[in-house]
Amino acid sequence: MLDRKEYTRYKARANIFKAMAHPARLFIIHELSKGERCVSELTEMLGMDASTVSRHLSVLKNVGIIDSEKKGTQVFYYLRIPCLLNFCDCVEKVLKASAEEKLSLVE
Repeated sequence: MLDRKEYTRYKARANIFKAMAHPARLFIIHELSKGERCVSELTEMLGMDASTVSRHLSVLKNVGIIDSEKKGTQVFYYLRIPCLLNFCDCVEKVLKASAEEKLSLVE
């Protein structure tokens, strides 16, 4: 039986997955894996308004995926935990395997 401590741990993990479960946030994670970015850069890349991008950044920051540093008048965001990219690579492998399986059904 799942005890309270284990449940809390799984719930915390699920919150991280929820935070990542948006195309814009996955894009932000991918971009931050290349280096730090400010809101204006991400806004331009995503083609969204700054308030929307800031909300996405806030979601990622609240679960500990990213962090920020103020430099002058701008705030720069960076990926706090680079091993997250291993998870993203794993997701790509699942997508590829699934696509290959579906393709084999129609051949």
